Amino acid sequence: MLACALATTMVIAADGNLTFKSSEQETQYHRLIEEFRCPKCQNANLAGSDAPIAQDLKQKTYELVQNGRTDQEIRDFMVTRYGEFISYKPPIKPSTWLLWFTPPMLLALGLMGWLLRARQRQGVSTAPLSSEESWRLKQLLDGSSVNPQTPQQNDQEQPHGR
Repeated sequence: MLACALATTMVIAADGNLTFKSSEQETQYHRLIEEFRCPKCQNANLAGSDAPIAQDLKQKTYELVQNGRTDQEIRDFMVTRYGEFISYKPPIKPSTWLLWFTPPMLLALGLMGWLLRARQRQGVSTAPLSSEESWRLKQLLDGSSVNPQTPQQNDQEQPHGR
């Protein structure tokens, strides 16, 4: 037990000084610890977390990489122990459809709504005003009281001889 604790402590202290058999293994290790989420910290991956459990998971990832495991084998190992939460890139399957497909569907619905609204705006008639509408508009702009009678009726009521 003491040896295990001592070994973990040594790896934690030497996280920046890990030795790898090849540069591919080092790249694999860094890619995986960037991809795995820290179970304790919010919005932090293993690479960015200093939590003790993150250190343990980095050590386990290092061991699996050193044993020649593939990325998929290491992902399966972590998902088996910590669930889908451990991965920032969950696989596409029925339980994650909502996560994967909701943003594109919302974007598509937003674009469709925008297009429909734009089409409705184009359908608005911009026909010229009739003589009655022009007269009423002129009355409103002049600030005079609006007489609900039409210009023809007003002309008939005006005294002759003007």
